[in-house]
Amino acid sequence: MAPRAYWKGYLKLSLVSCPIALFPATSEREKISFHQLNKETGNRIRFRKVDAVTGDEVESADIVKGYEISKGEYIELEPEELDAVAIESKRVIDINEFVPKAEIDELYLRDPYFIVPDGEVGQQAFAVIREAIRKEGMVALGKVVFTSREHIIALEPRNNGMVGVTLRYPYEVRQPEEYFDTVDDEKVPKDMLDLAIHIVETKRGKFEPERFEDHYENALKELLRKKQKGEKIERPKEPARTNVVNLMDALRQSVQAAGGKRSSATRAQSKKGKKRIEGQREMLLPIPGKKEKATEKTTARSSGRHRKAV
Repeated sequence: MAPRAYWKGYLKLSLVSCPIALFPATSEREKISFHQLNKETGNRIRFRKVDAVTGDEVESADIVKGYEISKGEYIELEPEELDAVAIESKRVIDINEFVPKAEIDELYLRDPYFIVPDGEVGQQAFAVIREAIRKEGMVALGKVVFTSREHIIALEPRNNGMVGVTLRYPYEVRQPEEYFDTVDDEKVPKDMLDLAIHIVETKRGKFEPERFEDHYENALKELLRKKQKGEKIERPKEPARTNVVNLMDALRQSVQAAGGKRSSATRAQSKKGKKRIEGQREMLLPIPGKKEKATEKTTARSSGRHRKAV
């Protein structure tokens, strides 16, 4: 079954426009979710809206929204009043400017959407806008209205389509100074830093999200499977804790553990490289009492090479 578009409208760059459709690029539907049940009857629990003071159930028609200005004091707003400030969707993403992607702080990134042309009519116009953005190597910024709220959206090409990511407003992003100003500027000793860098190097890899494994989700599936078959559920044993309290010792043990995980081929290559370096060092550094012999050997090898060439 084809996914349903979350939003449909037009993408506009100056006088060029085309119909588009937006689809959420992520989903959590595949995750296991639970319902709340009555343990006695096995029936689902239904939640009712009740008055917090009287305990009486309140009908939906009698519920209004309120903004708390002080403890227990609210400004009540009717649906018509909220509609008065709601931004009408013009169903258009109008590209206003282009910015380098590196300038967008990741803290501002919110929700990603796949953007595709809606129908065959605007295919060429869509391709023109997409390739113009790709050619410049920039990110296009525009505005879009979802559920009566206006969002900034950043657009960039991906394959034959585009990806749009809604951005947070500055008031939604907390200032790091509120948290980081209390962190001391520790001076890291060079030997500790070298060990830490070595650990990082041994763990260097490529970003391969297909290797990510949700252990909790897998454990839930296994739990449900066992429960369905009537098998006994046992709590897994906790891993043994290390008693390392010294930071330098922890770094050294981490290096040893990382070295033990290297493949035999990597170790052999490293050993071979080490022998080669040691051999080079012996050739470069003078050895007391063996200078004349080393010179004779070098001369013999040199003349041997000449004779062979002839």
